Amino acid sequence: MSIWGHTKDGVAVPIYTLKSAQIEVRVMAYGAKLVSIRTPDSSGKMADVVLGYDSLDEYLNDNSTHFGSIVGRYGNRIAGGKFSIDGKSYQIPINNGKNALHGGPMGFDRNVWDAKEVPNGVEFTLVSPDGDMGFPGKMTAKVKYTLAGSTLRLDYSATSDKPTVVNLTNHAYFNLRGDDVGTILDEKLELNADKFTPVNADLIPLGPLAPVAGTPLDFRKPEVVGARINSDHEQIKLGGGYDHNFVVNGNSGTLRVAAVMTDPESGRRMTVETTEPGVQFYTGNFLDGTFTGRHGVKYVKHTGFCLETQHFPDSPNQPSFPSTVLRPGVTRHSTTTFTFTTVKGE
Repeated sequence: MSIWGHTKDGVAVPIYTLKSAQIEVRVMAYGAKLVSIRTPDSSGKMADVVLGYDSLDEYLNDNSTHFGSIVGRYGNRIAGGKFSIDGKSYQIPINNGKNALHGGPMGFDRNVWDAKEVPNGVEFTLVSPDGDMGFPGKMTAKVKYTLAGSTLRLDYSATSDKPTVVNLTNHAYFNLRGDDVGTILDEKLELNADKFTPVNADLIPLGPLAPVAGTPLDFRKPEVVGARINSDHEQIKLGGGYDHNFVVNGNSGTLRVAAVMTDPESGRRMTVETTEPGVQFYTGNFLDGTFTGRHGVKYVKHTGFCLETQHFPDSPNQPSFPSTVLRPGVTRHSTTTFTFTTVKGE
């Protein structure tokens, strides 16, 4: 552990390095962010496969990308920023068109979390006061990063003293060729999902689940990300690419494969497993070159992809979706793992 810098309010921000024989991971207390993952390609060459910056100040000055952050209280969108629990209505600040996104303008990613070292990793804790960004209840959120071999594991938990909603996820952007090497359009994705949640023009789910079969959102077999990203399909046009929640096959609450992304050029492969019911596949459609990352590379459209394991967007307003309501006396747990391997001849 070392102190990477200080916030504008003078709060010290520690950064931690986790190492195994295979990979090296860095995480920091500001936003409980995943700062970097260095992993070898099929010839053993190391590269960072997570988009990010060289300094804390650059993270502090980026209020839009959420690079590497733990987002909350509610990751993804809530329509109109409004929801109700037990007949009582709540309003979250609007920060994404007509909607609230990732917990509002001062979400969990804009806070310095408490940190403590644990075996093979670090655990971050954030206490969010009652009324924080309009959410009810004093919530205690924890995320533990641990590294074993080639697998980075994230264990989340949350408790609240009043009924509230919670949807925690990590918003890392990956590029398996390396964080300074072009776009992710040539990488190949396989999603363990027969269905997705179609969205409207505001990227809010319409409600009913839809089959991926016969659409550009069918990744049940490995498909090149860029092959259909400019399709005329309505859902692709609405998202400006992929920005959709997929319903992970299997039983929610059990750790199962959600996605496998492979870069044919480098041979790097990332397998994502989760206990969550969904995963948001996002292809960096809103990256526009505004931010310059490590190596002086401008992060343009499709420079990185996200696989955000999660409950479904707008679940507080969608009674048919798995519930995100958290009640006093209950601890919400979830686990997601990222495993890095290499393949040849893809």
